[in-house]
Amino acid sequence: MKDKDTLTKKLHAETARIKWHELQPHFARGVLLVLASELDLIETAVNFAEDCAEQLELALISGEIMQPSNDQARHWYQENTEFWAVVLAPYVLIQAVSA
Repeated sequence: MKDKDTLTKKLHAETARIKWHELQPHFARGVLLVLASELDLIETAVNFAEDCAEQLELALISGEIMQPSNDQARHWYQENTEFWAVVLAPYVLIQAVSA
């Protein structure tokens, strides 16, 4: 359990707010994944890091994790929307900043 706690702290420290314009290159490479607001960004990142395929598959099937659409990208570009982001190479996980 200590390893998971260490990983959680590490990912939390690596999480930052970032604007869409800075995320665009990741979108263009197809490595950007958007998390629904009901998911915990850090917990989901830990699941990616620990390869918890079953949990991640359920979130993908339900649409709680998805690649952004071109329409979303255009809207976020116009608004230069801000997100929380954490990198789990090759993926960048993002979640909208709550108002």
